[in-house]
Amino acid sequence: MTAVTTQPPPGRSTGARTAAIAIASLLAALSLAAFALGGVALWGDAQRDDQGFLSTATHRYTTTSSVLTTKDLDVEGDVPRWVAGDDDIYGTLRLRVESRHGEPVFAGIARTDDVDRYLAGTAHTEVTDIDTDPFQAKYAQHPGGRTPAAPAGEDLWEASTEGTGRQTLDWDVTDGNWSVVVMNADGSRGVDADVSSGVSIGFLDDLAWGLLVGGGLLLVGAAGVAYAGLRRR
Repeated sequence: MTAVTTQPPPGRSTGARTAAIAIASLLAALSLAAFALGGVALWGDAQRDDQGFLSTATHRYTTTSSVLTTKDLDVEGDVPRWVAGDDDIYGTLRLRVESRHGEPVFAGIARTDDVDRYLAGTAHTEVTDIDTDPFQAKYAQHPGGRTPAAPAGEDLWEASTEGTGRQTLDWDVTDGNWSVVVMNADGSRGVDADVSSGVSIGFLDDLAWGLLVGGGLLLVGAAGVAYAGLRRR
């Protein structure tokens, strides 16, 4: 009596191998993306100063109106707590501001709706975009005839600073829609200031290593799927 060995249908074997190659390729691509993002995060972590901030160079911002302000900064709560921890989920934003004429300068951060009410009817200038190489700020002008009240006397600011010389403002970033405002301390027209910004992200190092480890696991998974799908039966 002759033994008969049953072979899997050729179409089924080819389909399984094709699926394995597709899955392995996807896992390998995700692994490379995780490695790339982890490398960028590690590089960013290495660029922080001795106080833990990643900072821009100092650049000049100027307007003939009474106020310089930013576009609406939308901060959304989508950083998971297992990555960021319980404290300083979004990090700390730091602004350094100094009047180029030696006059007292004001810088503040407030909710956009509050800033809009404060500036209603006031001529002000909005920074709409920034080119970095070479540096160039783009502005939108908003007309108005009202002179704004001295900013330090208002109670809308989440964080603010005022004085002569270089002023430093630190703000723990939280959910919401926010605007940055730079003015002469007395609310007068003609703002001319040197400004730099920085951010401290406490979880950057953990995020970098998490991405690198995740990339390694994905790569191992890709190799396992490829081996299982392509090995000879």
